[in-house]
Amino acid sequence: MKPGLLIVLMALLLGACRSREPSFPVERLTIEGATVVDNALLGWAPSDIQALFADQLRQSRRFELLEEGKAEGKEKGKRVEGAWSLTLELPFTREALKDGSPVSIAEVGATLVLERRDADPEQRYQVVGLGEARVEGQDTETRRKALREALRRALTQVTEAAVLQLKAADRPDGALQQDLLSQDEQVREYALRVLAERRHPAAAPLLIRQLEDDNPREVRRAIGVLAEMKAPAAVPALIDLMKDREIGFAQEVVFAIGEIGGSEAEAYLFTVAQGHDQPDVQAAAQQALDTLYASRKLMAPEARGSDRVEH
Repeated sequence: MKPGLLIVLMALLLGACRSREPSFPVERLTIEGATVVDNALLGWAPSDIQALFADQLRQSRRFELLEEGKAEGKEKGKRVEGAWSLTLELPFTREALKDGSPVSIAEVGATLVLERRDADPEQRYQVVGLGEARVEGQDTETRRKALREALRRALTQVTEAAVLQLKAADRPDGALQQDLLSQDEQVREYALRVLAERRHPAAAPLLIRQLEDDNPREVRRAIGVLAEMKAPAAVPALIDLMKDREIGFAQEVVFAIGEIGGSEAEAYLFTVAQGHDQPDVQAAAQQALDTLYASRKLMAPEARGSDRVEH
């Protein structure tokens, strides 16, 4: 077979493989936030940004915009079961100097929230992007051009991230556990998110490791998920996290430990409630302990009624 013909056949096969990849139905696409409403330099209305983002989703060939189907009177517009709602927000648009360079950089941050309310439980994920472009001059038109280019790049990033996140959301637990071993950091991250949402035990060790993250937001997220999972293995790490922390954060950790429960958690809360050097933390520990006692009492056989079968 001639080399040229072989290349053409391979390209066709690759295209066919891509076309068989499932698309994600989107029932609603909205744009929110003050940055998109009041941004004179960008010079685009929210409807312009929404149209640009919708075009980005279409070009990815991984999203089916159901509202467009409805507008065109197509049958596909009626299928909304399992569809996602997408909400885009631009937390900031700005210009910044980096690494001592005299050339400023236009930056646009994008946050995309993905929700599927008809799932049980309801699914909600968030992905982010940061678009950057060089500002080649100081006149308004040049700065606007750079800012718009940064916006396009941010939208490309959140679109690609959304595809990875939604692919993970549809994968079975076993496949997600394999994804945790991936060399791709994003694949690992999105698999972990879904496993944590499903309260899968495989997520606990990685979430415990995230408690050592330098980003307080990531630490708080890991604490919250571990508390919801009621992961006993997290209690020692949470106790270590209490050392030399400000009062508000220590209270959050105390409540998380109480939510998880168990003998180790109970013993620690009792100690803190009796002798912590901060009264507010003492009070939080006592409250968490009282809640833990009440929960355990409700689970006792006598609390569930006397009409049970005796053995």
